Order: sequence, then C-alpha cells, then structure tokens
Amino acid sequence: MPLLSNLSLILSLLFMTVGSAQADLYKRVDDRGHVFFTDNPEGPGYKLIKRTPKKGTVAYKNFQQNRRTLTPLIQRQARESKVDPALVMAVIHAESAYDQYARSHAGAVGLMQLMPATAERFGVSNRTNVAENIRGGTQYLRYLLELFEFNIKLTLAAYNAGESAVSKYGNTIPPYPETQLYVKKVIEYYRDYLGQQKSS
Repeated sequence: MPLLSNLSLILSLLFMTVGSAQADLYKRVDDRGHVFFTDNPEGPGYKLIKRTPKKGTVAYKNFQQNRRTLTPLIQRQARESKVDPALVMAVIHAESAYDQYARSHAGAVGLMQLMPATAERFGVSNRTNVAENIRGGTQYLRYLLELFEFNIKLTLAAYNAGESAVSKYGNTIPPYPETQLYVKKVIEYYRDYLGQQKSS
C-alpha cells in the first residue's frame, strides 16, 4: 500500500478514536520529518489540529437549544391543561433535561418520562413524540393537582412515586430518598422558571 494511503488510514483512525473519546488532537513534526499525533502533548513543537468540545459542553448546548425550541409548545400545552408553564418546564428539566428520547431503567420514556400505563391513560400512542408526551404529561399533572387539592409538593411526589404512594402515607411525601430529593429539585427549578417568567 502506498505511503500516502497508509498515512491517510492512520489519520482517519486517529480522528475516529479521538473524536469518540472527546479529546483534542495535536501534531508535531521532528527534524527528520517524522510526524507524531497525540491527544496529550508533552514538550514543545505540538500544534493543535483538531478541537473536540467536551461532552458536558455539548450536552449543555443541546439542553439550551432544546429548551428554547420547546418552550412555545410547552406553554401552549400547559395553558390548554390549565397548568402553570413554569411547573411543566421544571418537571421536564428534572425528568429528561429536555431530551425527547430519554429512557429510564424503570421504563419511563420521553420529555416527561411517561410510563406505559400513564401514556395509555392519557391517550399517548408515541411517547417519544414531543407534542404527545407534553400533552400527556401536563394532563397528568393537572389530574394530580386536582387530586391533591393543588398542593404542588404532593403533586410532584405523586408524579415521581405514584399517587398511591402519596395516599399510602396519609397524603404526605413518601419517605423515599429519591422522591424527597426529586420534589426538592423540581421546586428549585420551578422557582427559577417563575423568576424567568416574571423578568421576561
């Protein structure tokens, strides 16, 4: 195989490997014309030839972009279900970070992490469909708000652990660490979104 083809193959493999590892790629040519590539340059002479964004940065940008894109739809669905849009956005933030394809180990799917039974209950046929998922999730939130007399903390606890769990513990937040942390987290997000609504 010609030297140029060998070099092209090596470069392709390097770029594929570095890209999958979320690392930058550096190049150095020594006095004899030998070319070296690395993602961890040591010593002088290395030149950055490929920068790969950190995974967290990419995820954050996707989060921001998805949130901006979805906000009008969330607001419309929330108004139709008579639920505060800030509350719906807080739930989506906590449940999926605005990832319509998010899946939990328990089988919840989509932006508002609907379980199969909940989706069927509220007429959602495709849980990864953005509009259907938001509609089903907001309708479920409205149902829970009415069931627990518009107590937001109990509504959130029921959304996380199930309405029967809240009822089992005398209409209090169940003593499950996950649920207690969930309620606290969503309330914090809710306050943030309320503040953004007031300032906009």
